[in-house]
Amino acid sequence: MKKFYIFIFLLTIPFTLASCKPASSSENSSKPRNITVSAASSLKDALIEIQPKFEKENNIKLTFNLEASGILQKQIEEGAPVDLFISAGNKQIDELEKKNLIDRSSKINLLKNKLVLIVGNDYKDKIKSVTDLVTIKDKISMGNPLTVPAGQYAKESLQYLKLMDKLSDKIVPAKDVKQVVTYVENNEVAAGIVFKSDATTIKHSFILLTFAENSHNPIVYPAALINNSKEKEAGNKFLQYLSSSDAQKIFKKYGFEIYEK
Repeated sequence: MKKFYIFIFLLTIPFTLASCKPASSSENSSKPRNITVSAASSLKDALIEIQPKFEKENNIKLTFNLEASGILQKQIEEGAPVDLFISAGNKQIDELEKKNLIDRSSKINLLKNKLVLIVGNDYKDKIKSVTDLVTIKDKISMGNPLTVPAGQYAKESLQYLKLMDKLSDKIVPAKDVKQVVTYVENNEVAAGIVFKSDATTIKHSFILLTFAENSHNPIVYPAALINNSKEKEAGNKFLQYLSSSDAQKIFKKYGFEIYEK
């Protein structure tokens, strides 16, 4: 009888040891996936606020690459490992689409914005209209039109108002809209042209005016998955989440408008 019990005990050892093995890769599904989102710098504050809740609810870690849309476009063209691109203009997405670098079926128009002129508090008595920018001796700033969508829209508006040639010598180009705001806030320039969403946090300047929408191309933020993404499913989850009511509340908080289909 003793031999029988010993035999049964020995048979159970492999099963006991098996239950102690570390989880296999299929069992270890709790490990978060990682996606890289290249997004226009004007989206920084909103995306950072959206990030924690999305990561917690979806077990997906977000890494943001925030730059001027034109710079992000070039990075993607050069093979940067990006899963999702959110641009501040259609031009950059369209160029990538021509080169078959984005997933056309995933492309959506996410947000809208407005273009505003912000003026440093020290200049509130000197600058009361956009034409006053011509008469003052001080510099103004806007994004580089070649790489910054806000800069391109600013150029279009100034051309519409027949002011671009008159102001060209006093314009300080910036790498993105955040830098324009910094220049104005630090009193390095008298005024700057930025997105309305970038003016929500200004402290030492104010919005003097909003440029008429017919003075520039529509300000739209399109988004799309990148074709060579290895995490398309996770990237699509975040893309869909950006259209949720929770995300939209945050976008509105930072001065964006929701794109209505």
